[in-house]
Amino acid sequence: MRPDPTLLGVVEDVRGATVSVKLDPDTISGLSVIEGHAYRIGQIGSFVRIPIGYTELYGVVSQVGAGAVPESQREAEQHGHRWMTIQLVGEASRGATFQRGLAQHPTIEDPVHLLAEGDLELLYGSKAAPDCLEVGRLANADSIPALVNVDKLLTRHSAVVGATGSGKSNTVARLLDAIIAGGRFPSARVLVFDVHGEYSNALADSAAVFSVGADMNALDVPYWAMTFDELLPLTTGALDGAERAALQDTIVELKRVSVIKYPRDGVLERTLTVDSPVPFSIHKLWFDLHKLVNATHTATGAGQNEDSEALLLDSKGKPVELGDAMKVIPPRYQPQADKSIYLSSSRLNLRRPLETLASRLRDPRLAFLFTPGRWTVQPDGRVDADLDELLQGWLGGERPVTILDLSGVPPTIIRTLVGVLLRVVYDALFWGRRLAEGGRERPLLVVLEEAHAYIRAGESGPAAEAVQRIVREGRKYGIGAMVVSQRPSELDSTVLSQCGTLFALRLANIHDRGHVTGTVSDNFGGFLDALPLLRTGEAIVVGEAVHMPMRITVEPLPDDRRPDSGDPPVYDPRGPGGWNRQREPQNWPELVAAWRRQGLDERSSMEREAVSSSSVASIGYDPESLTLEVEFVGGDVYQYFDVPETEYDGLRGANSIGGYLNANIKGRYRYVRI
Repeated sequence: MRPDPTLLGVVEDVRGATVSVKLDPDTISGLSVIEGHAYRIGQIGSFVRIPIGYTELYGVVSQVGAGAVPESQREAEQHGHRWMTIQLVGEASRGATFQRGLAQHPTIEDPVHLLAEGDLELLYGSKAAPDCLEVGRLANADSIPALVNVDKLLTRHSAVVGATGSGKSNTVARLLDAIIAGGRFPSARVLVFDVHGEYSNALADSAAVFSVGADMNALDVPYWAMTFDELLPLTTGALDGAERAALQDTIVELKRVSVIKYPRDGVLERTLTVDSPVPFSIHKLWFDLHKLVNATHTATGAGQNEDSEALLLDSKGKPVELGDAMKVIPPRYQPQADKSIYLSSSRLNLRRPLETLASRLRDPRLAFLFTPGRWTVQPDGRVDADLDELLQGWLGGERPVTILDLSGVPPTIIRTLVGVLLRVVYDALFWGRRLAEGGRERPLLVVLEEAHAYIRAGESGPAAEAVQRIVREGRKYGIGAMVVSQRPSELDSTVLSQCGTLFALRLANIHDRGHVTGTVSDNFGGFLDALPLLRTGEAIVVGEAVHMPMRITVEPLPDDRRPDSGDPPVYDPRGPGGWNRQREPQNWPELVAAWRRQGLDERSSMEREAVSSSSVASIGYDPESLTLEVEFVGGDVYQYFDVPETEYDGLRGANSIGGYLNANIKGRYRYVRI
């Protein structure tokens, strides 16, 4: 038996941070027993220590076997399998805390030791540390918590990447849960850009959710908070020359009139620009320009004005249609007539752009932009609420997390909209950075879910520019980004390279793996080669927010709190769905109606009573509509239609609620998940 069971071998070759270790002959069994615990020798990703006087160097095993033999030794070495390659990552003086980086290197014949479970807390930090978050457990030592430093996580940015089904959404939810758990950070604030509406359920108790078209907490984005270049793609489309200048001048004039009539702190008439976040009526902008370009007149040239407009009259001599700016109804004019009715003398080529603008103002899908609730601007410039209320709702609410549910936003504008939202938040926190609500005094974490959808490699636009600005400069102003994606190879490389901490879940695609490996600053080689082999819920964490690279296991959230991103069941023995159920009566008109509503479903839950069942949590019934409502133990709620009251009574009185539901309800009545 070896005198020191932790001894692995000795250093034989050093190349920068890469060290080749010749294993001790007694380690050839591949097993070492330390304090009653058996340890496999040479596990990829395991840790070693190299004592040098009063300093301990630490490294990660990246390669074992014949491939680890130093090139100079390959011809002479007869037992190539007795070598190991490690990557040095940091050091610690005895009794001191671990530090990344090296002040010295090992030399030939320095002993290399296995790091036992009891030594891991020195490397990974203490759970009691007030600035650390517990996000899971070490995969190879589940008694050791996986800790990340909250300061470095936020200020140096982070990325969470993983293939579909790898547990990416659960990992993000767990990270956010760790931030808000136990009230440790009462002033924490997190803004989640939720493209597919996945996180509302997972963070229901700790998040305020703003959704397009919602009755409460509606997501309203005032167009007048946008810059001119942001506004154009959403309104008229690209403009050049005189048309662009004319639109710019008109907006400045409308803002000037608004400021004079309704003065606002922080803006003066002499400093006003087209990009100043000041209310102006886009409906009046359309209306005035429409009249300028399309009106007919009883006069020519310089004599044309509002009084000379030739409105179409009815038999009683009254105008057929005066127009309505807020309803986007244009006036009706008399047709051109020789020497009596003349076309507009305006030379601006704005007819098609104005038609495009009118179409978008009428589009109900864009109402959250152009008629944004209390931020809707009347033709005279009056508005019921200013941007302070908007920012307070998003960034200053009672709950630490705010979710902007973008699932109801048309895909064609998602990139522009995300860029606008990020720019508005960034500008507000930047200019107010020294105030209590500003970024430096109360930092903000921005979570960018499905980031590859709007910050693609090689493509520009408002979203890409805003995210690049945050990852380059946000650290100084208290704005951190967490980039989440299932296709890291499609992400902008500038953004990914600026993320100081990486949570990498299972990645099978070779291009995605290469992209991730290329952005990691430390030389971990074989450590990241395990990416395609990770189990669901496992992640490799490397970067500035962790003392050492680690392979962790992230516990799944409870069934009733999981993000709405799971796979639909093909075989489901408990729920009403799946291929194994009996087919219920069909109602395709209802499906088409739901398609037409596109998420604006008016169904609401009813009061239910708790029941004793292993599969059903509560049930309710509406006798007027013959609707049965069932809440399953996992938290899912379903409504079954045209259910007689006798069936409900039978369900309530059954000895087995789940058995009665399976035998008498499932497969017999139409249902919907709410």
